[in-house]
Amino acid sequence: MNIAAYCRVSTSKEDQLNSLDAQKDFFTKYIAMTGHHLVRLYADEGISGTKVKNRTEFLRMMADAELGQFEMLVVKDISRFARNTVDLLQSVRRLKALGIETLFLTGNMTSLGNSEFVLTIFGALAQEESASLSKRVKFGKQLNAKNGRVPNIVYGYDKTSGDYFNLTINEREAAVVRKIFEWYTQDGLGMASIAKKLNAEGVMTKRGCQWTETTIRRILKNELYIGKIINGKSEVADFLTGQRTSKARSEWITTIRPDLQIVDPSSYDAAQRIRQAQGAVYQTGATRHQNKYLFSTLIKCKECGWSFRRIRGKGEACRIWWACSRHNQSGDDCSNAVFLNEEELIQVLEDYFEKLLRRKASVIQTVINTYQKHCEAADPTLQQEKKLMAQRTKLKNTRQKYLDMYTDDLISRDELNASLTKLKSEIAQVEHGLHLVEAQRAKRDELKRVLNQTFQKISDITDARQLTNAQLKQIVQKIEVDSEGNIDIFLRVLGEYGLDTQVSV
Repeated sequence: MNIAAYCRVSTSKEDQLNSLDAQKDFFTKYIAMTGHHLVRLYADEGISGTKVKNRTEFLRMMADAELGQFEMLVVKDISRFARNTVDLLQSVRRLKALGIETLFLTGNMTSLGNSEFVLTIFGALAQEESASLSKRVKFGKQLNAKNGRVPNIVYGYDKTSGDYFNLTINEREAAVVRKIFEWYTQDGLGMASIAKKLNAEGVMTKRGCQWTETTIRRILKNELYIGKIINGKSEVADFLTGQRTSKARSEWITTIRPDLQIVDPSSYDAAQRIRQAQGAVYQTGATRHQNKYLFSTLIKCKECGWSFRRIRGKGEACRIWWACSRHNQSGDDCSNAVFLNEEELIQVLEDYFEKLLRRKASVIQTVINTYQKHCEAADPTLQQEKKLMAQRTKLKNTRQKYLDMYTDDLISRDELNASLTKLKSEIAQVEHGLHLVEAQRAKRDELKRVLNQTFQKISDITDARQLTNAQLKQIVQKIEVDSEGNIDIFLRVLGEYGLDTQVSV
């Protein structure tokens, strides 16, 4: 009789490969014992038995069965054939309809029987074993996650084989990572431009491939670069299908590893703000983020929020205009019919910069005052520095008074401890408030420094026409135009500090 044999191992580990050799040897002995003719041995290596669709040799076997290439299929045991009861029965029924008997053997080469009842029982046991294995694997992964398991391959780090919890910073690659964040947050380059720049410089990815916009995005989003290892973002919801589901952020497992920090947290946060701002550009209806022209994605319609598009006029003059892309696409959806001449817009921009420079000191002070009021409105504690300092002094004096009373035997130790415990809590609250005030003062100083940097960039401009879109975006967050043709220019530094207001000049 012409027969075929099928065997499978679920992983590619060396001991399992030996198991595959053992299964092949098993069938060789079976053929010698029965005298059957072996047409083909089908063997899947490193494949799970819960999903038939992933097993190429199994699928090939079923296709050959359709062609009538063998009369009987021999399998060592049911778990080698399938760990999914439904797949098991469907496959056996399909082979039976083709006139092919499926014979499941035990270790001593005796048949398990081929009735559906027997197969269902043994198939269910195999499926339950797979479910138990899935639970053990899941538990192991959770334990490794809590211990801070690190990724296998990540740009900027090297990993020792077999060490699941440690990485070593690769200084050469780390320098590239820092450069990517600098180009993105300080030089205003987009992800595609950064990828193109790295490819032009001959820099390769960890796998020796070309950089793409996607790989740059992954680096900018990866919290590992600020020393945070995050595990448990998703889990297998169904071990039979292997389908994964995302978990809520509150369920993620985070391990802090300062020794793995490559990028300063402030630079990382700035990158996330820029990414979110650019994401908002996509949602306004713009079909694609571009930086080809000076004002690309910078001019916003105040009526509908869409970006203005660049339009080249006809005729000898061939002037360049900017108009609301939504109105230009369908006039009924937006009332803003304004057309801005590009040369006139450049002049407006240069005049605005000139006025800013003339009023540099007052502009900086106005922005600082606005920022202070903005923060105080969000947290009234920041208005009470003098009151908090006086309160702290009073509480410390009271504490010293109780200590003196205890020294003079006017109160007992228990009374002293009770009083000091209450004071300690009150002093901690005051200290926390003062810490917030100090932190806000540091942010104010940082804002002043960034403002001065912005003014320096403006003063370096000799001709706005020579600027690139990326350079202009380092200074300007957006330019709003209403239906009357009024133009408002917003500095990027204000948007980054939560002040979506225009500086009047």
